[in-house]
Amino acid sequence: MTKIGLLVRIEARPEHAGEVEAMLRGALELAQAEEGTVTWFSFRESPTVFGVFDSFADETGRTAHLQGRIAEALKEATGTMLASPPDIRRVDVLAAKLP
Repeated sequence: MTKIGLLVRIEARPEHAGEVEAMLRGALELAQAEEGTVTWFSFRESPTVFGVFDSFADETGRTAHLQGRIAEALKEATGTMLASPPDIRRVDVLAAKLP
């Protein structure tokens, strides 16, 4: 059951937008390997603004994700590829349609 999530806004520096897109596409494999991550989506809002939404059954899964390899990659990109640190928001999932 999906009860909680993360909504993340990521703004790339214009010259690194392609690299940020590639990083997010490549992160799918990492997300699939996380047992506590129920759903994971990356998306693009504009040429330089990206986002991630993921959901978890419990706080243990969310905490593990925040301490995992995807979060680490975003931290590393903050100083070079991103215009600002990612805006990471904890959310409660009110309803979901899952396959």
